[in-house]
Amino acid sequence: MVLAGLEIFSSEEHTKQKDQGVESEEMGAWRLQLSKERAETLKRVWSAVFYATASFLIVVINKVVLTTYKFPSYQVLGLGQMVVAIVALFSAKQLNLVSFPDFSLEVTKKIWPLPLFYLGNLVCGLGGTQKLNLPMFTVLRRFSILFTMILEYIVLRVSATFSVQLSVSLMIIGAIVASSADLAFDTMGYVLITVNNVCTAGNGVYTKKKLDAQFLGRYGLIFYNSFFMLIPTIALAVIGQEFQKAAAFKQWNNPVFLIYFLASCFMGFILNYATVLCTAYNSALTTTVVGVFKNLLITYLGMFIGNDYVFSWVNFVGLNISVIGSLIYSVITFRAKQSKSPVLSNGQITRV
Repeated sequence: MVLAGLEIFSSEEHTKQKDQGVESEEMGAWRLQLSKERAETLKRVWSAVFYATASFLIVVINKVVLTTYKFPSYQVLGLGQMVVAIVALFSAKQLNLVSFPDFSLEVTKKIWPLPLFYLGNLVCGLGGTQKLNLPMFTVLRRFSILFTMILEYIVLRVSATFSVQLSVSLMIIGAIVASSADLAFDTMGYVLITVNNVCTAGNGVYTKKKLDAQFLGRYGLIFYNSFFMLIPTIALAVIGQEFQKAAAFKQWNNPVFLIYFLASCFMGFILNYATVLCTAYNSALTTTVVGVFKNLLITYLGMFIGNDYVFSWVNFVGLNISVIGSLIYSVITFRAKQSKSPVLSNGQITRV
């Protein structure tokens, strides 16, 4: 009887220890899973913060270089950004950090005319940043959405929904109201930003149309756009005597200016990397939403950056109308993209 009791007790103890071992393993697995989820959450948060910071800083730094320090040549600054993009991406490709196709005639055929839009975007965008205050620059950039809608209808036969058309109309009305009372009006600045908007729309629409150019990938497009437009940009700078203007600039011995200038040259590449990182760890929707909040910051904080914003109530009301329109537009596009986003259910990817 005693032996039987000991055997039963021993069996119960063994079972209890076994159950505790299973519970311990489950607890360990749960903690490991929790640790992984926390790590993923941190990656998502920090990649979004990195993108928001980069997209905000590139506008502010360009503004400081071109307006606060009055650097005379936005073409030379654009050339610096091109050179950095080419050198950085070529080096990264050699180190196998990024990949894109090697140069060939096929690449030339497939990418054209996107380099022209890239050049217009870069140079006219920097020129607009130099000539306009940041609130007006940000608001007038919203015309690119209108131009994109028009080009998509003409080239791709794609019509925007009524709600999108309404929100874009609100943005444009706000921009027109703000422009009517822009006390710092600059004709060349408005011309440059208009060309910038047309190039942005053309780049977006023709990238969709020329699906064969997409095999280059984001980094391939940046590299070859910069590569093909490097010589034409140098030629334009020589014709316009931009190098002489830059050489005569008095601040080259100012270390603070040099930091801003080099930061501007590198920020274009850093922004593209941050965009890829944010989209990879989050989604294109998160990147879009972060971009919207960045534009809000630039619109209002830009009134105090560069010291070239002249306040008037009509202009301020117009800015706010355009901001409201952009927020409505962002909500509409967010919901539209969200309804098409893939959802993982029972191991199967479905769309909701």
